[in-house]
Amino acid sequence: MTAKQSSWLLSAAVFANNAVAEEMPLNLTKGVTEISRNVYDLHMIIFYICCVIGAVVFGIMFWSMLYHRKSKGVAPANFHESTKVEILWTAIPFVILIAMAFPATKTLIAMEDTSKADLTVQVTGSQWKWHYKYFDHELEYYSLLATTKDEIYDKREKSVNYLLEVDRPLVIPTGQKVRFLITSDDVIHSWWVPEFAIKKDANPGFINEAWTRVDVPGIYRGQCAELCGKDHGFMPVVVIAKEPAEFDKWVSEQVEIAKKAKEEEQKLLAMNMSFDELMAHGEKAYNANCAACHQPNGQGIPGVFPALKGSAIAIGDLGAHIDIVVNGKPGTAMQGYGKQLGLKDLAAIITYERNAWGNSTGDAVQAAEVIKYMSGQ
Repeated sequence: MTAKQSSWLLSAAVFANNAVAEEMPLNLTKGVTEISRNVYDLHMIIFYICCVIGAVVFGIMFWSMLYHRKSKGVAPANFHESTKVEILWTAIPFVILIAMAFPATKTLIAMEDTSKADLTVQVTGSQWKWHYKYFDHELEYYSLLATTKDEIYDKREKSVNYLLEVDRPLVIPTGQKVRFLITSDDVIHSWWVPEFAIKKDANPGFINEAWTRVDVPGIYRGQCAELCGKDHGFMPVVVIAKEPAEFDKWVSEQVEIAKKAKEEEQKLLAMNMSFDELMAHGEKAYNANCAACHQPNGQGIPGVFPALKGSAIAIGDLGAHIDIVVNGKPGTAMQGYGKQLGLKDLAAIITYERNAWGNSTGDAVQAAEVIKYMSGQ
């Protein structure tokens, strides 16, 4: 098969399939918010202006080449400067830029106006997940990638929303102005939802603001748009917009669930789990949260992530071990799990790391020990 035939077949396969064509849009999407539609309209205005400029410039150029060519006997003009031409090619672009600046400035000002919000949500990037905190409700949680490892490693067929599913999406009400306060725990991330026309960097130590008002209930997906480390591609954003009544119901349910979880943790403080229970639960929690970096065998990735097997942390001082699991290690990819996991998970993971892979310390860490350390007692 020749290169020309191959090219033709590829073109036919792409453009003859409407489904594929829909997945490869050639323009911006209008989105589901007023701002996103304003951005789309601004984009089209600038695009048409550029098209007109291009048509005029290339039209004059081709017309000049066609009707003033040497073969027609046309002699080149002999002149050095023209004040009128200088004024024209300075004034015309100036007028065009001013005409473009008005709609652009109006849209940009509207995008930055976060005042009079009905709901405020803090969005915190953390390697490699998002943390959402509702300022108007006693509710906060982490949102993690829900795509299974079997899909990632081609052990099963990939789903429609491959790498774009999370365990706990952000939920917001429709028809209300939602303000986002965007920051980071570690490195620079970027919270991006195309259909909202929002793409804001999450910088550690700084807070960037954005807002949206979604008109249509639905599920809207995005991603981290700033290269932030090893699992940058596994940091999706999923937002569900619900009708206000449904949103209020959801918030009440989530707050109640959070209260019950705290009550269960308090009960856990009054009891001790057996060593076997801690190890069994710890293995599951470790594989779900720690194995991606430190590996299921505890040997880590040389030069990238340290091994836990035989390490000074895993077999050394218990307080230091609890500290690094709960608070992480600044300046590294080791994040703190104190706010992400429950006391049962934390105690079980620490116990498992201190006794797996030959680290036979015999330590059975209980929830009470973890909370005692976390409270500074």
